[in-house]
Amino acid sequence: MALHFPHSHPPAAGEMTELAPGVYWLRMPLPFQLDHINLWLLRDGDGWVIVDTGFPEDHVRETWSAILDKLDGPVNKLIVTHFHPDHLGLATWLQEQTGAPLWMSSGEFLTAHVVWNEVGGHGARFMVEQFRQHGLDAEHLAKFEKRGSGYRKAVPALPDYYNRLLAGDSVCIDGRNWKILIGYGHAPEHVALYCVELGVLISGDMLLPRISTNISVFAATPEADALRWYLDSLDVMAQEIPAETLVLPSHGLPFTGVQERVGALHAHHEERLQALEASCEQAPKSAAELLETLFNRQLDTHQTMFAMGEAIAHLNYLEQDGRLLRHCDAEGVIRYTRTGH
Repeated sequence: MALHFPHSHPPAAGEMTELAPGVYWLRMPLPFQLDHINLWLLRDGDGWVIVDTGFPEDHVRETWSAILDKLDGPVNKLIVTHFHPDHLGLATWLQEQTGAPLWMSSGEFLTAHVVWNEVGGHGARFMVEQFRQHGLDAEHLAKFEKRGSGYRKAVPALPDYYNRLLAGDSVCIDGRNWKILIGYGHAPEHVALYCVELGVLISGDMLLPRISTNISVFAATPEADALRWYLDSLDVMAQEIPAETLVLPSHGLPFTGVQERVGALHAHHEERLQALEASCEQAPKSAAELLETLFNRQLDTHQTMFAMGEAIAHLNYLEQDGRLLRHCDAEGVIRYTRTGH
């Protein structure tokens, strides 16, 4: 069964499209190849709740200002699904404009702060060493060293206070309960919101209709089985969410067909895992040497960062599944060979 897309035209900049009673869709531009993010406004009695913020660029602030001027009541809450810049980047600014308190999971709030401050295994110097261990060449490493993590530029300021969201919490918005679902793999404790009464899931980046979200292993957690965590999170979502639920993703169009999409993502990642296994059949390969196998296209510096993280995630999965063996050579470079299982 194919996915169904009941709303084929995204709202224009500064416009709001109602998708369910009191649930409004906004779209903002992004300065990447992935050129947009979907944001959500929820009616909350006489006021409003914002879900995710957009990327901190002047024209995005201008678009938000126009939208805020249209609202007929206060913003009661600002909910952020995870710490990535397109979701959290304008949180401090929006709080200044609206006075709304921030709601996030602890994993996302605290990760934002350690990434911003480049401590605790997060930041460019840790990433460069991680990529060196996984075979990336000196030219790319030098670019990453010069470039830095980029997070401070993409998130100009961070909130110092927040209200913590836990898995299983219910947030009451406009008299309806939105259940908090926590997903893993894409971010430490990614928040999704599910309203049974409305039949709506705000999935953030956990469940996208056309692309697989980036699944990376970070230097701070080098053995993380992030891909397995992600796929397991999707399975929980598929078990809990009815097929007719309208999924509101951060990128792409709203859709129905949770189970079909989760099945397709499992199949996609298994195909990539098998390709990596086959590539490690004849000779040991590093993550950097396997980028072409995984992606089969030219990657710029920004894309290479995500690609390396994703390659390591797939290789950790295969190693922990007993399908690859890890070796470390005299130069400290990690390579993998197929076990033959």
